[in-house]
Amino acid sequence: MSCKGCNRKTDFSSIQVDELVKEQLALEEDLVDDAIFEHRLDKCNQCTALLNQTTCSYCGCFVKFRARLAYKTCPFPSGEKWDI
Repeated sequence: MSCKGCNRKTDFSSIQVDELVKEQLALEEDLVDDAIFEHRLDKCNQCTALLNQTTCSYCGCFVKFRARLAYKTCPFPSGEKWDI
């Protein structure tokens, strides 16, 4: 799989993705609570744009990162799928 943003080959395990997300979220302040995060993540996990159970094919973000950020929205082209 190639990274959408840079076309580099990525073979991250889910543990590696979780660690990367944790590191990046430590730098953020505007986060959603667990209930909203779980709702968003559930929508991502059902989406046809999810690649390798980790990455949104529309924006290239790890979904666990984007779903936790309060200021982000779902990038699905025909309308966002996060309804909260």
